[in-house]
Amino acid sequence: MGKKKIQPEKTIKGVLFDFDGTLTYPGALDFPAIKREMNCPEDQPILEYLEKQPPHIRKPLLKILESKEEQAADESIPNMGAEKCLLDLKSKGLLLGILTRNSLKSVSRMLEKFSGITTKDFAAIITREDSLPKPNPDGVYKAARLMGIATSELVVVGDFRFDVMAGKEAGAYSVLITNKSPTAMAPGDPEPDYTIDYLEELLEIID
Repeated sequence: MGKKKIQPEKTIKGVLFDFDGTLTYPGALDFPAIKREMNCPEDQPILEYLEKQPPHIRKPLLKILESKEEQAADESIPNMGAEKCLLDLKSKGLLLGILTRNSLKSVSRMLEKFSGITTKDFAAIITREDSLPKPNPDGVYKAARLMGIATSELVVVGDFRFDVMAGKEAGAYSVLITNKSPTAMAPGDPEPDYTIDYLEELLEIID
């Protein structure tokens, strides 16, 4: 039996994807190891921790993060079904976007691993250089403006609670991808509109 399709008040016109662990196979970035090397507390997100540091400390810590991202870009591979999902959505006339806490340099480098997809296929690529990081909804609003659509016409897809939080706060539909692994949500977090195990399942719920 197929999945229940999204039935929005407005027509869905765009899909905004997280990058690491969503469009790429999860695990290339070892966040616990990065935090240990940066002396970042386990319960704090890396970018928020960096923002609290004085400039003379933030700069070398950022270099550590960038180095790890470059390494992950070299080791990453497209997630299962990612290219088919993107190409099928594009063939349906849907706009594609990326919203990530990563850097543009590493995203561009990772996209080179995709055989049929390039940066030109995305109407919006929003990285940490462009907006406040998720879970802040700032990037969702900016992506929607670049796409020329309302956030209510947008589906946000990601593998982490921050993706769901950002999408819901901006008034977009949210889809959580689990990659067949337990996905931690915190008490009080908004519920995603849909939960899928693999990207190709997205094609079953978006007309």
